Amino acid sequence: MDKLPEKNHRGTWLQTERAAHEAWGALIDKSPKAAKLMHLLTARIGDHNAVVVSVPNLTRLMKCSRPTVLRALKVLRDDRWIEVRQIGGSGTTNAYIINNRVAWHGARDGIKYGLFSANVLVSDDEQPDRKELGQQEPLRSIPALRRGEKQLPYGDGLPPPSEPSLPGMEPDLPTTKQSDPDV
Repeated sequence: MDKLPEKNHRGTWLQTERAAHEAWGALIDKSPKAAKLMHLLTARIGDHNAVVVSVPNLTRLMKCSRPTVLRALKVLRDDRWIEVRQIGGSGTTNAYIINNRVAWHGARDGIKYGLFSANVLVSDDEQPDRKELGQQEPLRSIPALRRGEKQLPYGDGLPPPSEPSLPGMEPDLPTTKQSDPDV
């Protein structure tokens, strides 16, 4: 049998501890909606075990009412499955940080509770400019090396920025071939 080429699956794998996995099974009996929400949040975490999402988006993703989502969140918070950090003043969008003793993506030692990065889930209907989405001019991009790349992209790009020299600090550029009357 031919061996399949090895692929980098870093972005698709999550880890759980055996005891947490069994506790998750017990959560299904205690609160099926909380267990479903835990799966939904965990499937979307980044390297620092967090995801930012609004309550209206959670209701759509869960296909249930706002009170049901809020009850499920309360179970997860009270039983220490998640930590919740409010984003902004309204309280409808939060960062949900998954307990790193339950599930994690990436290295555990990179998980910080005071400072974290998160995947952010937003929907079109939450955007004030939703009618213009997809019609804006593209943002400028700056070439950068991505994980695993060994060289920057090439091809036609933007010209380098020009900046005038400081007085007395003109660059010593190589001369071009010119006709010299003394030669």
